[in-house]
Amino acid sequence: MARALRIQFPGAFYHVTSRGNERQPVFKSPRDRKKFLSYLESATERYGAVVHVYCLLDNHYHLLLETPLGNLSKIMQHINGAYTTYFNIKRERSGHLFQGRYKAILVEADAYAKELSRCIHLNPVRASMVKTPEEYKWSSCRYYTVERKAPSWLQRGFILSYFHTKPAAAMKIYRNFVQRLLEKEYKSPLAKLSHSVILGSTEFVDEITDRILRGKPANRELPALRETISRPGLDYIEQVADATLQQDERLARQVKLYLCHRYSGKRLREIGKRFGVSESGVTQASRRVRIKMNRDKRLGKLIRKMVKELTL
Repeated sequence: MARALRIQFPGAFYHVTSRGNERQPVFKSPRDRKKFLSYLESATERYGAVVHVYCLLDNHYHLLLETPLGNLSKIMQHINGAYTTYFNIKRERSGHLFQGRYKAILVEADAYAKELSRCIHLNPVRASMVKTPEEYKWSSCRYYTVERKAPSWLQRGFILSYFHTKPAAAMKIYRNFVQRLLEKEYKSPLAKLSHSVILGSTEFVDEITDRILRGKPANRELPALRETISRPGLDYIEQVADATLQQDERLARQVKLYLCHRYSGKRLREIGKRFGVSESGVTQASRRVRIKMNRDKRLGKLIRKMVKELTL
């Protein structure tokens, strides 16, 4: 049987799931879950992963991940590999812990991140493990709804910013957003999948198809674009943005951050250092530009023109 297609590029968002072999438990104790979370943390440090949402159930887990470096495979090899080694040593067993490879759905973040986060956070309620999602200790929900202080590696800002500019207000609105579906039947956003591996609008699917999939056999795994596509340098990105937006320095800076984050393949730390912002600041600035592009057709057209010049 052909292996599932992997689509990897800098700045991609994914809904990732992985199940235990024969649906057997992969988490048997609080220590197991804490250990798994430690591997999420180390994935952010070693591979630049951005963890937006997580939920650890008994025999599987859900993640909403962003990959600024386009290296999902390396991130998941680290997370699943390190956890399997820990689990096997602890229980004096050998062999695979997870059922085959993880499943990764490429997501159009601006359109679906909110809905996916809600769907992920509601999993323990749907499994009758708790009555409300924030009660569940092993998901990120309580950090979105009731607890102000979250682990440093969990990035809540991207999703919460859709609800309000002030964190406290955003958390309150998000909690209501989740609770609206507590006693209702609802369809998962994943029911709208295209090509089995992409969740997004027709325009998003077309963009991915043109950029990445065109001409590639559907029955073989794509290598990471980080290793196969030459990327524009930071200097060149700045030159293109300055030439296009020379009348608006503030907007040019925002667009530079977006383009560097999305297309350079450089680490968040390197981009942040260049622009004098934190790693999370890079991600937030990039997100704001994506939102502006959706609202401002002229800006979207200008940025698409710049992207075309950068990726020729």
